[in-house]
Amino acid sequence: MIEKIILDHLSSELSVPVYLERPEHPEKEYVLLEKTGSSVRNHIYSATLAIQSIAPTLYGAASLNELVKAAMDKAIELDEITHSELNSDYNYTNPTSKTYRYQAVYDVVFYD
Repeated sequence: MIEKIILDHLSSELSVPVYLERPEHPEKEYVLLEKTGSSVRNHIYSATLAIQSIAPTLYGAASLNELVKAAMDKAIELDEITHSELNSDYNYTNPTSKTYRYQAVYDVVFYD
């Protein structure tokens, strides 16, 4: 499962917790990983992953986002991953809750 592969990879590369869903009592800084889509064509698997970097400040979220992107650039070194490419990243702050976050969207091709 691609979520588990990337969860384990990011957890080993980053110094903050990485989750697949927001915990009840999250740390001040953490990363959320979500698969937003996937496909299979000619036995080649691909997925789109949204990776949110959450921090107490906008600068902290932006900085964590840069670390996430560096870690995702290294994902190609994993045996299961054949392609990892940044689709887009942007400020994704929630104005209602004032939760500072950035989101990086990656297109990943992998073996299942």
